[in-house]
Amino acid sequence: MASASFVKLNASSSPWIGQRSFDQRPGSSSRLPATRVSVVRAGSYSEELVKTAKTIASPGRGILAIDESNATCGKRLASIGLDNTEANRQAYRQLLLTTPGLGQYISGSILFEETLYQSTTDGKKMVDCLREQNIVPGIKVDKGLVPLPGSNNESWCQGLDGLASRSAEYYSQGARFAKWRTVVSVPCGPSALAVKEAAWGLARYAAISQDNGLVPIVEPEILLDGDHPIERTLEVAERVWSEVFYYLAENNVMFEGILLKPSMVTPGADHKEKASPETVAKYTLTMLKRRVPPAVPGIMFLSGGQSEMEATLNLHAMNQSPNPWHVSFSYARALQNSVLKTWQGRPENVEAGQKALLSRAKANSLAQLGKYSADGESDDAKKGMFVKGYTY
Repeated sequence: MASASFVKLNASSSPWIGQRSFDQRPGSSSRLPATRVSVVRAGSYSEELVKTAKTIASPGRGILAIDESNATCGKRLASIGLDNTEANRQAYRQLLLTTPGLGQYISGSILFEETLYQSTTDGKKMVDCLREQNIVPGIKVDKGLVPLPGSNNESWCQGLDGLASRSAEYYSQGARFAKWRTVVSVPCGPSALAVKEAAWGLARYAAISQDNGLVPIVEPEILLDGDHPIERTLEVAERVWSEVFYYLAENNVMFEGILLKPSMVTPGADHKEKASPETVAKYTLTMLKRRVPPAVPGIMFLSGGQSEMEATLNLHAMNQSPNPWHVSFSYARALQNSVLKTWQGRPENVEAGQKALLSRAKANSLAQLGKYSADGESDDAKKGMFVKGYTY
């Protein structure tokens, strides 16, 4: 398999792999039998998965992430003085998903379960609003983070129980891709246990998703928390992605039918020196080229608490030369912050809020094409949104 040789080439430089090849694990023999054949399976959905992934990873487009849990969405609404009610959540998500022209810049939207089954106030299904603009509906399938026993105060992501049946139901409701977010903390180690648990959980989720027709977004978020330098982030990111791709291959996940949602390689949020977009691009692309096979169609970055402008500038810097994959965005706060502040929960501000969304979506579309300019950006767009210990 191409993935095996890719990571093998980097094994000698990886302290995580510990000088072992991709096909060697503790306790295994030094050489595999010559007759072993590695089989990649994605069931009857193979062609559809590849098509979906390519549609999402299309030039000048990225993902609008609005899959916040009801509790997190409530925090967003509270920031503009609104109660956390289903009607208010519906009004806000309707504003986002019915924005005219959104499909020019957005190829997919990750929804929370409530939104997947929800309709607009005039009775149209939210998923149909997306389809009309050639935007692929997606769904958050994990069940959140819980403490990981035996670790260094770290967490693991739950939700594998019942995932196959839930995924089949989500597919029948119109979802065509899925998201599973787990996190890795640099200040907490990360411990080998936490990294292995994150990688194994992502791989099992990815295999189950593909088996039920959903393109899995693989997201081991390396949190911004900490005062570590960018070199330390790079080291941890290489560890994590080595382990993730090992277990993806072990679970026969078809790389052509997945998307990645990595963190950009940046210094910790409390580090004394801030990295320039060019530096972030250099370190991030170095990590990706060492760890991600070119068979993967798209890299859809998370913003992770960066300011709207910062996330866009960093994406722009990464698209100044050709990459082996589509390098784009899957932003939540970095697309929504200006929208909330403009809308303020008032019906008369809906159109203005939608224009704010289009403005941010267009900026990131240009960044994906390597044509973005920060001229004319507002002060609000420059404000960071990092929250220590942020929960989604």
